[in-house]
Amino acid sequence: MLLVRLIFLFVTARVPPAGLREENGKMKVRYEFVTGEVSEIEVDAGLGELLVDFDRQQYNNDHKETRRHVSLDGMDYEGDLFVSAEDTAGEAERREDMARLLSAMEALSPAQRELVLKVYFKGQSVTSIAAEEGVDKSAISHRLERIYRKLRKILK
Repeated sequence: MLLVRLIFLFVTARVPPAGLREENGKMKVRYEFVTGEVSEIEVDAGLGELLVDFDRQQYNNDHKETRRHVSLDGMDYEGDLFVSAEDTAGEAERREDMARLLSAMEALSPAQRELVLKVYFKGQSVTSIAAEEGVDKSAISHRLERIYRKLRKILK
């Protein structure tokens, strides 16, 4: 029964390092409970060493767990969680697609790259590009079709 009570006291109490004293082959263990109540018991030196060892192991386990991990409660700041509203998976996929497209664009000739730049990034119409170059609108459309086929072949 005494052992059960000691284990109960050990589990529910906090043993401060200064809470142990050795006198006449016996150890006095001072427990300070969460409620503020203080209790002191006298135990055998072997049992006292065991309690000290348990306390040390518990401290080390708690310390190891809290050192590497952050509780989600710790992320709560003034009622607002630090959560990203962005779709990180979608963003990663978009970046991967852009990298593939840029690498495919390098396979195009400089004239083909310039045409893609004008149509898709500068927003120029096929008609205005044809007028600028002095060719028919269908010539620019055919160039774009060749570019599409080449890009499709590279990206698959």
